[in-house]
Amino acid sequence: MRRTVPRRGRNRTLISERRLHQRGYRQHHNGGVSGRSGRDAVAASAFHDLTGRSPAGVWVAPGRLNLIGDHTDYNDGLVLPVAIDRSAALAVGLRHDQMIRCVSLQVSGEHRTRLTEVAPGGVAGWAGCLLGTLWALRAAGVAVPGLDLVVDSDIPIGGGLSSSAALEVATAIAVTELTGQGIDLVDLARCCQKGENAIVGAPTGIMDQVAVLAGRRGHAVFLDCRTLAHELVTLEPERASLALLVLDTAVRHDNSTPGYRARRQESSRAAAALGVDSLRDATRTAVDTRLEGDLQRRARHVVSENDRVAQTVELLRGGRLADIGRLLDQSHTSLRDDYDVSCAELDLAVQAARDAGAVGARMTGAGFGGCAIALTPIDRTEAVAVAVGAAFAAAGHPAPTVFSAAPADGARRLS
Repeated sequence: MRRTVPRRGRNRTLISERRLHQRGYRQHHNGGVSGRSGRDAVAASAFHDLTGRSPAGVWVAPGRLNLIGDHTDYNDGLVLPVAIDRSAALAVGLRHDQMIRCVSLQVSGEHRTRLTEVAPGGVAGWAGCLLGTLWALRAAGVAVPGLDLVVDSDIPIGGGLSSSAALEVATAIAVTELTGQGIDLVDLARCCQKGENAIVGAPTGIMDQVAVLAGRRGHAVFLDCRTLAHELVTLEPERASLALLVLDTAVRHDNSTPGYRARRQESSRAAAALGVDSLRDATRTAVDTRLEGDLQRRARHVVSENDRVAQTVELLRGGRLADIGRLLDQSHTSLRDDYDVSCAELDLAVQAARDAGAVGARMTGAGFGGCAIALTPIDRTEAVAVAVGAAFAAAGHPAPTVFSAAPADGARRLS
């Protein structure tokens, strides 16, 4: 590992996480370290100020926008996520002890612990996803060393764009590459998922981690969550004079909360009532005739959403991106009425975007807050953004954030 010598008289650990925030790293940086530039320079510069040495490397992992297919992943279903051009950069350095030290330039609070002390139920806060990944890698037989980790991210936290999966994947590939311990994509994704399930306490599926690892610019990832077979499907909105707008409602959610857990439990109960291993195997006829009430509605969403994902993939393969709008609309209606995971702000954002000219719109992610997406003609993007903002203001909601997202490459080493 390449090292630099600290300036005379300077203690390596005197530059605290608090001072990093005071220096304004969240918005700016004062140049790179070792010739770096851009996103990796921000994380690398902060790492140098924190530790007095250059990082061994900087890894980046994208956020994830789910084009269609929500709450189907943990039901062994079909999903169509997209790695996007919002990302988390992770500067990493090896330590000679077994201490894990985590600092974020977006969230206050430095986390220090020994990996042997990480256990289910024992980690709170944003660093849980990093520590959970390290815990899961160690459980899988990877020799995890002591580490200094500095995060810089522009993925909205709690917005349904997989900010946690980005950190998990960046951590996993950094450790395995730095230590020369090979692990394939699926096993890497499983470790990240296991850490989030066990340590963070969020019973998520594996969609996010696979999308963050496998995503490619100009493509969506068509994933079968039962077999984990996946393929890249062309998604180039600009070629169809369209844009993918993200409508961030600023209503934050957490996948470890009771609502998400309840949906998973209801799905399991519905599958058991139908006598199938998962709702992936359910039919619409069986759902309509053998279930009732909430269980019928939950199962109906999963069955219909799997079908919408398959239809969307076929339209994309045929170069008919604009024609998926109706499927996006149907997906939102199903998530709102059958799966009951939308909220007033999401519904308002979706309706305002449609009224202003979006081809189709839907909530994305787990719901209960977070973001919606709107497939919008490029010449209507400003009108949609203004309309959504005006609708929120009229309803007395805090102002939303609207930005465009483009399909991007998956996790990788920057420097």
